[in-house]
Amino acid sequence: MALTKDGIVDALRRVNDPELHRDIVSLGAVRQASICDGHAMVRLSVSTRDPAARERMKRDAETAIRAAAIAAGERLKQVDIDFADAAAGRPPAPDGGAPAKPRQPGGALPGVRHIIAVGAGKGGVGKSTIALNLAVALSRAGHAVGLLDGDIYGPSVPTLLGLDQFEQQVVGNMLQPFYVHGVKAVTIGKLIDPDKPLIWRGPMAHGAFSQLVNQTQWGELDYLIIDLPPGTGDVPLTMAQLLSLTGAVIVCTPQKVAQDDAVRAAKMFQQLGIAVLGVVENMSYFVGDDGKEYDLFGRGGAEQMAQRLGVPYLGGVPISMALRRNSDEGDPSANFSAEAGNARLKAALEEVARQVGAQAALASTRAGIPAGGARPELTIS
Repeated sequence: MALTKDGIVDALRRVNDPELHRDIVSLGAVRQASICDGHAMVRLSVSTRDPAARERMKRDAETAIRAAAIAAGERLKQVDIDFADAAAGRPPAPDGGAPAKPRQPGGALPGVRHIIAVGAGKGGVGKSTIALNLAVALSRAGHAVGLLDGDIYGPSVPTLLGLDQFEQQVVGNMLQPFYVHGVKAVTIGKLIDPDKPLIWRGPMAHGAFSQLVNQTQWGELDYLIIDLPPGTGDVPLTMAQLLSLTGAVIVCTPQKVAQDDAVRAAKMFQQLGIAVLGVVENMSYFVGDDGKEYDLFGRGGAEQMAQRLGVPYLGGVPISMALRRNSDEGDPSANFSAEAGNARLKAALEEVARQVGAQAALASTRAGIPAGGARPELTIS
């Protein structure tokens, strides 16, 4: 029985991506496979640009194919394995040149003290709104803050920050963050057609997120807030591999259907070794034009969930006409204005920022992480 294309693909299921730790077939990295007259050819599209990792994958793939050929009783004359552009399907390198050299997995970003992910178990709970307003609140408290829009499939930061009239700037192959409302922000939404759907497999999302992290000139920051896509998919895994996080914030609305998914998100972070700094209850209540509070979704559910999980409750944020209007207009600073109708929203956002800052400091102390994020090493001789 001769070796076939399907046999080659089956053999490649034994080859793992060194960063994602899953086989390259299930990741969709095998772009082409063929065999003709004893000549096997495979083309791969993988996330890593590390030459050593690529060479290892190439050796593993050839070994697997030759083993399958022996099992099929076929004698191979030649096995050719090459790599398609690792950025296929991702935003191109902004200046057309080679990307910056990736940082080591699990490392710190130079000059960034705290890296905080904001995640949710499901969409529609206002995760991006909380991430953005948390960044603005921390900035207004006197901190240097960056915001990375890691919601690869549905970036909303361009709208929330009013970036429509701005163009992405690149200097020396490095993305220059937009500086708006006191926050340095980078979003994939300014690197793609805003009307184009992103139909990407896991490795493509992995590569896009890695590029945003590695090719942005953040400078010195006290906090880098990362707005993650909803759910427990590839991007959080990529983030955990690339960065040493201070911790994660879970966003949840009061009703039970949202809590169920938020619990899964919290447990995902814990399994990835990322401290859960706490839970924010978004849309905790509605402030009407009459000034009264209405519990549209039932109030306090996220706080009870936080107690069950044994993690801090960081506060509740109301939903109001002003918040909706300011978000649509790309003016988050207006959420902190002194208008009488804005008082509860302003106080809630500032309290969440204060709690996040306190929990980040505690998490860093417990982990023994100094400023800059690098873990100290103890050498005993």
